[in-house]
Amino acid sequence: MDTTNRSEDINDDRRHFLGAAAVAVAAAGTFSLLPEPLAAATDGNAIRAFHVNFPEQALVDLRRRVNATMWPDRETVKDPSQGVQLATIQQLARYWATEHNWRKCEAKLNALPQFMTVIDGLDIHFIHVRSKHENALPMIVTHGWPGSIIEQLKIVDPLTNPTAHGASASDAFHLVIPSLPGYGFSGKPTAPGWTPVKIARAWATLMQRLGYTRYVAQGGDWGNAVSEVMALQQPPGLLGIHTNMAATVPADVSKALSVGGPPPAGLSADEKHAWDQLDDFYRHGLGYAQEMANRPQTLYGIADSPVGLAAWMLDHDIRSYGMISRAFDGKKEGLTRDDVLDNVTLYWLTKSAISSARLYWDTAQNSTGGGFFDVRGVTIPVAVSAFPDEIYAAPRSWAERAYPKLIYYNKVDKGGHFAAWEQPALFSSEVRAAFKSLRPLQNG
Repeated sequence: MDTTNRSEDINDDRRHFLGAAAVAVAAAGTFSLLPEPLAAATDGNAIRAFHVNFPEQALVDLRRRVNATMWPDRETVKDPSQGVQLATIQQLARYWATEHNWRKCEAKLNALPQFMTVIDGLDIHFIHVRSKHENALPMIVTHGWPGSIIEQLKIVDPLTNPTAHGASASDAFHLVIPSLPGYGFSGKPTAPGWTPVKIARAWATLMQRLGYTRYVAQGGDWGNAVSEVMALQQPPGLLGIHTNMAATVPADVSKALSVGGPPPAGLSADEKHAWDQLDDFYRHGLGYAQEMANRPQTLYGIADSPVGLAAWMLDHDIRSYGMISRAFDGKKEGLTRDDVLDNVTLYWLTKSAISSARLYWDTAQNSTGGGFFDVRGVTIPVAVSAFPDEIYAAPRSWAERAYPKLIYYNKVDKGGHFAAWEQPALFSSEVRAAFKSLRPLQNG
């Protein structure tokens, strides 16, 4: 992988995004986004510009490996109950080998300001786009697995440039979008310990290093775990969080799910629907997480085979898989074929298959026994958007009990696990509404 720190190559777009002070520091050879009063950062806090350019040979080798795939027999059923279906993955492979253009994704990434900084001895990669609007609210957005920063690319302009998308200047955000440790361009931990607890502290350090004294956090999947742990840690300046995969499951429901028992009595219609979604996921959809939490190093096959990696990543939750399968069948819905393969290709080219899986293992080793969706005890302001095709759509009643300072709740009409990626306009609208009440605190 040829990735270059290009402090000297600051174009006009980056001048717009970063401001004159940052450009002046960059021209001197050390790229920093700190405001002028804080610009004298130590070398340990340095922020370097980052550019993506994989060698052509890596793409040639990828296509060779896709074409050399050894295929198994077709599944013996006519539904996805045995996993990713042969017809779907072969359609994906044909498109990957003949039509997908990774260079278009590289261009999208390189059109945005990207950076590296070292936190706790590890390189942390992030996108940082500042809005042109005054009083924009800083927000750090965290992806999950099997996602990446690719998930958030479609929301950058709607959130930083709201007037171009039917919203007002008062809805603007400054965006910080990091790659989780072991994912994408961030460094790969060489020792255990990079759990959501440590990542949350690193994100607070990143926001402080960027000079943000008041900000909010957003996330789904692991991004929700990190955001909720940040809320528990309450770093100076964190005003509140928004989640599109809330952890709201009551203790009695969680216990019944863990033993495969019947649902507790007295559930409302929304609560019973959430139970049904979770029960199906725990019985039929959790295999990937169990393997990565127990034996991530054993997954050599997904490090060696791009098609193996793609199948592993597609088999996350049944509703996402259905949407992706339909996309490779030629139906336009949510994600496109290029969306899916941009993300898988990023994992492949950065060799993130096993390093990303270790987040599950690290977290399991440090678990106190609670489930991923169990209530954590967050007491700062929280906003929840419940997407219908998420692993489970958190009911309002559970959200109100889980978050004593629930400032926003909405059940939306469409969208699933990759909400920002699938429904960027709807997701952006949700985030604007979610944090509207906190904006007066930004300058407080």
